[in-house]
Amino acid sequence: MNVELRDEARDDLVNGAAFYGEQSWGLDEYFLKCLREDVRKLETTGGIHEQYCSFHRSLSERFPFAIYYSIFEEVIDVVAILDCRSDPSVLDTRLGRAKTKTLENE
Repeated sequence: MNVELRDEARDDLVNGAAFYGEQSWGLDEYFLKCLREDVRKLETTGGIHEQYCSFHRSLSERFPFAIYYSIFEEVIDVVAILDCRSDPSVLDTRLGRAKTKTLENE
């Protein structure tokens, strides 16, 4: 399957990297490397993850982040890559917006 990241998911990666870059030198690059690998793994594991707010949720192996995605035919549509430590209401709001955009595009 092909994995595609929405612009919002790319922004999530940039914001996460910026946060970790402030914590320690080089941690931003390590964060991006690890999350890119987690996303790449969806090519073979997409669809096996639990669902949350109507999206599949894959947890990162190294960082407290979750990758939220949907599957349409042979495409894995990554809608968000969010910090699991965030307030659940923020997650629900963000995923609700992503769900609305998904429904608009169908």
